[in-house]
Amino acid sequence: MRPFHFSFTLVAALAVGGCSGPQPRPSIARVTTIPAPRPVLQDATLAQLRRLAPDADPGVLALALAARDCAVSAGEVDAGSKLAVIDYSRPSTARRLWVFDVAGNRLLQQEYVAHGQGSGDDVATRFSNVDGSHATSLGLYRTAETYEGDNGYSLRMDGLDPGFNDNARSRAIVMHGAWYVDPALAARQGRIGRSHGCPALRQQVARVVIDELKERQLLFAYADDATWLRNARSFACDGRDARQILAAARARPVLGGGSVATAAP
Repeated sequence: MRPFHFSFTLVAALAVGGCSGPQPRPSIARVTTIPAPRPVLQDATLAQLRRLAPDADPGVLALALAARDCAVSAGEVDAGSKLAVIDYSRPSTARRLWVFDVAGNRLLQQEYVAHGQGSGDDVATRFSNVDGSHATSLGLYRTAETYEGDNGYSLRMDGLDPGFNDNARSRAIVMHGAWYVDPALAARQGRIGRSHGCPALRQQVARVVIDELKERQLLFAYADDATWLRNARSFACDGRDARQILAAARARPVLGGGSVATAAP
């Protein structure tokens, strides 16, 4: 395998940490070869996801699907695994998390999600795999066990992109609910609150989303970050690089005609 984390009104939203203490890190099995996913199946699945989430960037969906297919081929997850996609190139005031039941052809959720304090204000622009950075990490994650922690019901995740998110468990990068993920707060201060790097959700939906994603499902975190796009390996098992995947998907006609007008990173 190629192994693929305000005074109390405004200030609290800036200072609150979103993640719990470090947890033991599991071993991840290694395989020497990864069969390349079949392009026809990738194209059909991308068309399916575009119908389910027409406002999502098709390039981001394609990159997430490429990573998912590589993970399935490598035995990281089962073929029926769900896929969550976060597009951190979008502002925090937008619903930038999608949860797909790919096998069932269903969009389960479209939600708000926080990024880390170390990644920027309304739009995340800086990313890190380093403990203490309070920044978001990009790449593919495999979800793991749930637990009750300082932030309530939470979901541990293991990063599968070496050098970019593989410190997620030791950094305690987990999915959890948080009071500061609130559209009303965004309306007052121009963004939702930020975590210590965790993909935090609205408290009202956190348990539902976590239960949909727990136990060996996938989460793909994207941003227009040149270093990650150039060097991450989670989506590269079929020989294409990120820019090829993004450009090909964005050039395809949208259902009903026309083409996707999306700037390349």
